[in-house]
Amino acid sequence: MLAVENLSFGFPGRTVGRELSFALADGEILCVLGPNGSGKTTLFRTLLGLLPPHGGAIALDGAPLAELPRDVIARRVGYVPQAHAGYFAYSVRDMVLMGRTAHLGAFGAPGLRDWAVADAALDALGIAPLAERPFTEISGGERQLALIARALAQEAGLLIMDEPTASLDFGNQVRVLERLAQLAERGIAVLFSTHDPDHAFLCAQRALLIADGHALALGAPREVLTRESLARMYGVSVRIVEGADGMHTCVPSLARPT
Repeated sequence: MLAVENLSFGFPGRTVGRELSFALADGEILCVLGPNGSGKTTLFRTLLGLLPPHGGAIALDGAPLAELPRDVIARRVGYVPQAHAGYFAYSVRDMVLMGRTAHLGAFGAPGLRDWAVADAALDALGIAPLAERPFTEISGGERQLALIARALAQEAGLLIMDEPTASLDFGNQVRVLERLAQLAERGIAVLFSTHDPDHAFLCAQRALLIADGHALALGAPREVLTRESLARMYGVSVRIVEGADGMHTCVPSLARPT
């Protein structure tokens, strides 16, 4: 689905990351973790073709990304940005319906199937009751769920999600992670970033750890998310605890006042 080889990425005149290589297969979830400023969002924008790579290669379904037309990329890759305030009072349903744009012609109008797909995405994330509400008048967490629903409505084979659980309460975080696992079972590849290592333990097959634009580790979460790697990335002391059900969780060791 997605292949990245010796990728250097960044902005005009400034390289943020170097020599990054990984592949993502159909039905796989890859979680990207790293501190603020480590280059996660810049990496995602480069993988979407929104920023030109500074070196290396990106291939989508075996074809060089740079050679694919924008409409082809839009049909194959769905994107959930980190945040979106919204300036126009579109209804939530209309915002989600915009995910169908890639499947319509330049002057095409959505048909019955497009509306049905949008409504199904709203239902899947539990926000159907918000369908007629203005996007500008719902909470930040609800807007994030609407953006995820818009990406689902796109029906792409690859989803790139920049901190999709940001601003969500605990229950909605769990629902989103459950939805990611369900999408992977249907053969959809998911690349998402988070600041919570537990999210990688819960639903990802592999985790990519990034610091200062370089890959620190890539592998199964239980193998690469260690107290040493997390301390190196975030500069804090942590413990990795295994529960009775075999699940792992990350517990920070707080400094106690003397």
